[in-house]
Amino acid sequence: MPATLSHEVSGPRSADAPVVVLLGSLGSDRSMWNAQVRDLSRDHTVIAVDHRGHGSSEVVPGPCTVADLAGDVTALLDSLEVDRFHVAGLSLGGAVAQWLAVHEPTRVLSTALLCTAARFGEPSGWVDRAAAVREGGTAAVADAVVPRWITASRAKAEPELAARVREMLLATPAEGYASCCDALAGWDNRADLGRISCPTLVLAGDEDPSTPPEVVREIADGVPGADFVVVSPAAHVPTIEIPERITDALRRHLESARNTDAP
Repeated sequence: MPATLSHEVSGPRSADAPVVVLLGSLGSDRSMWNAQVRDLSRDHTVIAVDHRGHGSSEVVPGPCTVADLAGDVTALLDSLEVDRFHVAGLSLGGAVAQWLAVHEPTRVLSTALLCTAARFGEPSGWVDRAAAVREGGTAAVADAVVPRWITASRAKAEPELAARVREMLLATPAEGYASCCDALAGWDNRADLGRISCPTLVLAGDEDPSTPPEVVREIADGVPGADFVVVSPAAHVPTIEIPERITDALRRHLESARNTDAP
C-alpha cells in the first residue's frame, strides 16, 4: 500500500499552469524547496512533497525501495487528479525522479535531477547507516551529514543556516530515514538511464562531497540530450545554499521543456 504523503500545493490550478513536483533529499522536509516554491508558483502548479517517513508524511516501518517511494508519489498525484507533470528531485528525490522518468514516460514531461546519482556508492554503507539510525536516531549521523549539505564557508558565514539544516535532519523520524537508506542501498539505475526520453536537466554542486560532479555527470552522459550544469559554490543541498541560482536553473529548464513540447 502506498504511504500517505504530506504535501503542499501552491500556485494556480489551470490548464496553462504546468504542474511541477518537487522531491527532496534524505533527511529533509519540503521546506528545502521554499525559495523555489515561492517563485515557480507564480505561473506553475507546484506540488512539494515529503517522502514517506519524512516531514509529516506517514512512517512505514521496515525497508522500502525507490520504486515504493515513486509509487507513493504517483498515488498522491492520482488523488490530486494530476496526469502529466514535470518533476525535480534532489539526491534521494533525484532517484525517485529517475524512476518516474523511466517507468512513467507518458506522465513525466521533463525531469531535473539535482545532486543525485544513478547509484549511490556501495550498498553496505547505506545498510550500516540505516542500522546506526535505527539504534540512535538521526542524531547518530548528524555530525557527518550536515557538513555535506552546505559548504564550510557558508556554514561559517551563516551559522543559523547550518543550525536550520541540522534541525531539519534531527526532526526526521528514525525509521523514515533508515527505510530510505535501505532504498538507496538497493538503487542502481545505470542500465536504465538511456530509457529517460524527456527533457532532462542534470545539476551538480562543485563542492558536493556526497554526489560530486563526476558522479552526477554519469547521469548526464547516460541520458540522451541531457543538459549538465555545475553550480558554484555549492555542496549537496543548493536549493537552500544558493536558492536563486537553483530557481533560475529550474526556470530555464522548464521553459525549454515547454518549448520542446509546443506544437
